This record gives sequence, C-alpha cells and structure tokens, in this order.
Amino acid sequence: MDFTNKTVLVTGGSRGIGKAIAIAFANKGARVAILYRANKQAAEATLAELPGDKHITLQADVADAQQVKSAVDKVVAEFGRLDIVVNNAGIGIYHPIELTNYQDWQTAWQQTLDTNLLGPANVCFCAAKIMMQQGGGRLVNVSSRGAFRGEPTKPAYGASKAALNSLSQSLAVALAPHNIFVGVVAPGFVNTELTADRLSGPEGEEIKAQSPFNRVAEPEEVAHAVLFLASEGAEFSTGSIIDVNGASYLRS
Repeated sequence: MDFTNKTVLVTGGSRGIGKAIAIAFANKGARVAILYRANKQAAEATLAELPGDKHITLQADVADAQQVKSAVDKVVAEFGRLDIVVNNAGIGIYHPIELTNYQDWQTAWQQTLDTNLLGPANVCFCAAKIMMQQGGGRLVNVSSRGAFRGEPTKPAYGASKAALNSLSQSLAVALAPHNIFVGVVAPGFVNTELTADRLSGPEGEEIKAQSPFNRVAEPEEVAHAVLFLASEGAEFSTGSIIDVNGASYLRS
C-alpha cells in the first residue's frame, strides 16, 4: 500500500474515522485534502498530525452541491490531479417513529439523505469526471452495518447507507471502463468521540458484546480496509463491500 505522490480527498476528515483515514494515507506517502463542514479547529489539529507538509484543509458542506464541486475543483487546482476520494462524511439523526412528530420526521429524512447519499453521489460525480480525464482513480465510500442490520431509532440513516451501497455498486459497473474502481467499507460501532458517551454508558457493555471480541472497532481498523480498496492490486475487488464489524453482524 504505497500511495506516494497520490492525491487523496477525505470528506469528514477532521475527526474519528476520517481522521484515521487521513493519517493512514499520509503515512503511506499521499498528499491529503481534509474536507470538513464546520469544525475548523479539529481540521487544523488533524492537519498538524499528518507527516509531510503538502496537505491541505477545505471547508465545505457535502449536502450543498455547489460547495462539493468547488471543493473538488480546489483540490485539483492545488495538486494538479485527484487520485482517490473517500466519502466518509455523514450524520445520524435519532427519529424513532413512536416518539417523532411528522415535521421532525421530514426534517430527519431530508437532512440525512442530503448528507449521506446525495452528498457522496455529488462528490463521486465531480471526482469521476476528473478521473476520467486523467485516466483513472479510486472511489471508496464509508457505509455502515446499519445498511444491513437496520436502524430502528434512525431509519433514515440505515436507508441512506443501504442506498450508498447500491450507488457504489452501480458506479463500479459504470466507471470500470474508465479505469475507476469503487469500493465500500461498512463499519459497525467504532471507538470515536461520537460514540464515546454510548460506549461508556449503560449500554456500552451490550454494544461491545455484540462482537465475539467483546469490543468495538478502532478507527485505524476501518482505515486499513479503506486503504486496501484504494490500493493498486485491489482493482478486481471493485464493487465490493467490506464489513468491519468484528462479526457483530454476519451476512452472506
């Protein structure tokens, strides 16, 4: 997994899984563009941890189609090319049907789909157009165990990730003739800032017990799968969905 002189765009790259992905690529020689929505301080802190000095941060909301195009164009303007894109940015709004009113239900679905599905779709479109011109590239989308297992308290999240899986496989077929390869990584629970309260709270032990390892994934374990799909030699895995859930949910 040598990514020397490769340019990588990581959405949601300032914290958690995205941060681990950005660091992993930088450690393997890549130039990394960290895209963040609002937390500039976290993005700058992650940037400071990356080895080398050719990395950048970009502010954009992936739910805004024009901001997506502008961000992709900025990466190409800065580095001259775009080799790998990792769609990691996402949200999960709780909206259990028995406790949610109709207006909040609408809002949860709209915001979730805008960020988790339409955002990655637009990033893939803009990046693929660049990659077609330069002769190829890699797209890796971060999905979720919830796409298969279901998300009863945030159904829009599970639905958006299932749709992201389908989108990825459609693009794998459509883009193969252009030497562009598309893969998906589907984590279960991951030990990040966003899950810290749940993992340390009353349900923490039950969550960990879902895996026979009696723990959740570390962000670096998710990053490892992302780097594999983005690496040379993984071309025939295009269209694949790699589960990183510690056997907490099995499918065949």
